[in-house]
Amino acid sequence: MSEDTVLIVGAGFAGAVHARLLAESGIKVHIIDRRHHIAGNAFDERSASGVRVHRYGPHLFHTNMEHIVAWLSRFGRFIPYELRVEALLADGRYTPLPINRRTINTVFGVDLRTAKETENFLATRAKPHPNPTTAAEYLASRIGTELTDLFFRPYTFKMWGLDLEQMDANVVKRIPLRFDDEDRYFPSDKYQILPQDGYTNLFANILDHKNIRINLGVEFDRTFLSGYRHCFTSMSIDTYFKEALGQLPYRSLRFHHRECAPNEHFGSAAVINFTDDGPFTRQTDWSLLPGHGGTSTTRTLTREEPCDFRDNAFERYYPVKTSDGRYDALYRRYLERAAAQPEITFIGRCGTYQYLDMHQVINQSMVSAARWLDSQNLSVC
Repeated sequence: MSEDTVLIVGAGFAGAVHARLLAESGIKVHIIDRRHHIAGNAFDERSASGVRVHRYGPHLFHTNMEHIVAWLSRFGRFIPYELRVEALLADGRYTPLPINRRTINTVFGVDLRTAKETENFLATRAKPHPNPTTAAEYLASRIGTELTDLFFRPYTFKMWGLDLEQMDANVVKRIPLRFDDEDRYFPSDKYQILPQDGYTNLFANILDHKNIRINLGVEFDRTFLSGYRHCFTSMSIDTYFKEALGQLPYRSLRFHHRECAPNEHFGSAAVINFTDDGPFTRQTDWSLLPGHGGTSTTRTLTREEPCDFRDNAFERYYPVKTSDGRYDALYRRYLERAAAQPEITFIGRCGTYQYLDMHQVINQSMVSAARWLDSQNLSVC
């Protein structure tokens, strides 16, 4: 430990971006992570059959932020990939997701030919609401109760442990609705890419700097703070304050990986969503992602089973957002406490209690690092 060194807790995107930017500006950085690997939830590895698997679920990079892609490209090569998702219906049929014209034709047995016909059809089933605040109100106002109950009600309860009536509308507002045949999940994002050599290799390159030191398998202890110039931590903010004001809830995931024969049929998309009320929300076939396939005789599949984070060794993935905003209010109370400790900055999804995509975490971290360097009369190199 050194008073000239900055401590970073967490070796995921938030920690790694902070570390690299500070290191390139001449700051010595010490990273610790309670896990025994770098790359956080983006960590990937090859299975026994040679298939690349993302241990914590599929991480499919997409953004319109050119400066982020330019920065990442310093540390690895990328290959294009446009995600398509299918939903498995109870009768065994597959339909595109998010909902588009073909989805509606399949579900309702109609023959809508144009986007305008599709829009008009949904309008007859929608239940207008002047100011929807819950996920149920918002979805019903856009697509009606039939599609809401089929595609979102069971999935939402599995994913969040809450009914749609309890969920904040903003959680589902990010889900697009299409009236044409567009079936790409992120059609409006200019950059849709995967690291050619995997995320773990990408992180190894980001963290390869003479000013960066890493120790894995190390739990954070508040006594560490006295030996460092500053601390950036991606740990959950309520954990840092020993849940003095109450516990912030998160949803977690259990991952079920298995090998199967290549002729087993699971639709045509790499990611399949399950609309039933069973335990699983989705499945990823890694062999259908570019650069991930192994031998031709084996496919590796991963199914995701959501659960409360307390039932999964306190692995936190998704902050819970309710329609009454009570947990956001609790987070703001913790943030007030954090303001009294200028020697520490909370970063990333858990530190800021936000549902952030990878590009958003990177951008947030770039801004955060630049702000701190400016406070030290330094600048990002």
